[in-house]
Amino acid sequence: MQTRSVKKIVVYSHDTFGLGNVRRMLAITEHLLENIPDLSILLISGSPMIHSFRLPEQRFDYLKLPCIGRTLSGNYISKKLGTNFDELVALRSQIIQAAVSNFSPDVMIVDKKPRGIADELTSTLELIHNSMPATNVILLLRDILDDPQVTRQIWLKNHYFQCIERYYHSILVMGSQVVFDVCQEYSFPKKIAKKVIFCGYINRNQLAVNAKTPLQFSDLNKIKILITVGGGEDGLTPVKHYLNGLKQYVQNTALSSLIVTGPEMSHQHKEEIQNNARFLNDIRIVDFIPDLAAHMQAADLIVSMAGYNTIVEMLAMNKPVIVIPRVKPVKEQLIRAEHMDKLGLLKCIHPDELSPEYLMNEVTAQLGKQKSTLKAIDIIDFGGLNTVTETISSMLASDKEKCCRENLTHKVFNLNELSVEAGCSVFS
Repeated sequence: MQTRSVKKIVVYSHDTFGLGNVRRMLAITEHLLENIPDLSILLISGSPMIHSFRLPEQRFDYLKLPCIGRTLSGNYISKKLGTNFDELVALRSQIIQAAVSNFSPDVMIVDKKPRGIADELTSTLELIHNSMPATNVILLLRDILDDPQVTRQIWLKNHYFQCIERYYHSILVMGSQVVFDVCQEYSFPKKIAKKVIFCGYINRNQLAVNAKTPLQFSDLNKIKILITVGGGEDGLTPVKHYLNGLKQYVQNTALSSLIVTGPEMSHQHKEEIQNNARFLNDIRIVDFIPDLAAHMQAADLIVSMAGYNTIVEMLAMNKPVIVIPRVKPVKEQLIRAEHMDKLGLLKCIHPDELSPEYLMNEVTAQLGKQKSTLKAIDIIDFGGLNTVTETISSMLASDKEKCCRENLTHKVFNLNELSVEAGCSVFS
């Protein structure tokens, strides 16, 4: 057996709602490539926006799967092809298995769902388990999945604990026990909890904000407010409340607002927002910004939903933040926002309490606050990228040493066989 000079990783990116998962996985991918020599990564994703991101130019490629969507009730659907959902899952499953089998990775990183969407990874995991023993499989979890009771029921129903015990080498949690302890909250069995490594939060800004990014605020000399609603499928209400509140805000002429609706907001909702903003000054509305971090850095205040990536980036910048968390189909954003509000890191407004007046009162209050000496970095760990890279690098190094030992053992075994045939032993 010859030692491979190029190390290979397959990344399976969970991808049914919004942009958060693919943003996070690309950040991890970029950090791995920058810090591990001779590494090649294949990203497998169904995100319709994957081509819009700034992607690594070398030793990286991606495989685009047919899109799966998710309704607000939590049901999966065929998003683009209009085919039977079971047929779509079968197609995706076969593509994934063929890619993994032929690419033959040293490590496979699976985002969030141990069996993949609708169990589409099960056949690939079984293939690895039976025929690719050198491939280590890692489950990557964000800090919070959903309400603990709901999550425990789902994991038990789908036999995720048995799946992890059989197929997975370790579980990397992109969060901190200070905010949310997944082992305790989700009742992980001891065997599963032993596989868990709390890595800290994935701060994409660690990759550096691009100072040359042209900013899209209409007036950089005014107070800059950034409003971002993730993918945008359910982002209409927060944006409408902001615009309606801005009409009543006597100091609105002092503000320059940039609204990022998200590429997945419907055309009808975008038109409604444009009509609402027609008579307001210093408002710029865009679908998508590849380098959102640069605009966060420039903003004086950010109004956002409570997705993982956005919250981490805002807090790492020590920015005043108002979040309006999504509460359907899962409560992940609400739980994260409430926990961080209690820690004094941001202001959380429950969507049921949202109104134009309430929102603008909070905007005024946040802008009027003196900059707090309490920083998120003093409370929670933002070193997730480093920890993930160090963990995977150690795993790849261990695999290389193991391979070398197997190679040496094989050579000694063959030499011993030849010596025995000649009537002597090299060990005599």
